Amino acid sequence: MKKKPLTYLLPLVLLCCFLFGESADVHAQRARKHREGLLKADSIRAQHVADSLALLDTLGIPKRITDLENPVDTALLARQNDSIQQQMPEIELKKKKWIPNSNSAIWLSLAIPGAGQIYNHKYWKLPIIYGGFVGCIYALTWNGQMYKDYSQAYQDIMSDNPANDSYMDFLPLGYTQADVMNQLSYFQDLFRRRKDLYRRQRDLSIFAFIGVYLLSVIDAYVDAELSNFDISDDLSMEWQPAIFNDARCGLPQGIGVQCNIKF
Repeated sequence: MKKKPLTYLLPLVLLCCFLFGESADVHAQRARKHREGLLKADSIRAQHVADSLALLDTLGIPKRITDLENPVDTALLARQNDSIQQQMPEIELKKKKWIPNSNSAIWLSLAIPGAGQIYNHKYWKLPIIYGGFVGCIYALTWNGQMYKDYSQAYQDIMSDNPANDSYMDFLPLGYTQADVMNQLSYFQDLFRRRKDLYRRQRDLSIFAFIGVYLLSVIDAYVDAELSNFDISDDLSMEWQPAIFNDARCGLPQGIGVQCNIKF
């Protein structure tokens, strides 16, 4: 009869052990998951820190911070500033200086008068060139028309037909055909000389036009060739006394003044 209480207590003890073991396993699993989460968070945080440090190294921020913390050499900065200011005019001069090609300039001038001056950036020469062309064209037109009129008048006065009297337009008012016939040889010679004069001036106008054209071409070519000609800042001229020696004896022959040009 004394062993019966133990028989009733054994199932209770087993149930308690089972429940306690299950709860312990649950707590162990939760603790393990919590530790794994903490480890993952730590690994993610460490990776993020490593990435941030790598990005800082790539941008050179630590070096910049170090450079900012270092003392500034004001003398070195002043020298660098002076050298930069000295190089700036040379850089601007190189950028602004235009060196044209002489072959391009001459071909452009041959194709279009004045195009070589535009290519050489010498725009102030265009009014001179085109003014010369306009003057030559005006002279050519005027002399050509006068030569044509005087040629017709000379032909009329040399003919025996009184109806051909175009020469009367060139005579002063009050002259009649009878007056012309009384001095026929004089007026015939006069109209002949006037005809020849205007023909010669017409021909000279043509040559002047060709001359202006050739001068524009030559000017463009020479200007392009001399655009790279370096003229030193030491270009100067001064007068100095000089002693002239005899070439044969090597002795002083006279005293004079000589001119020295530096370039």
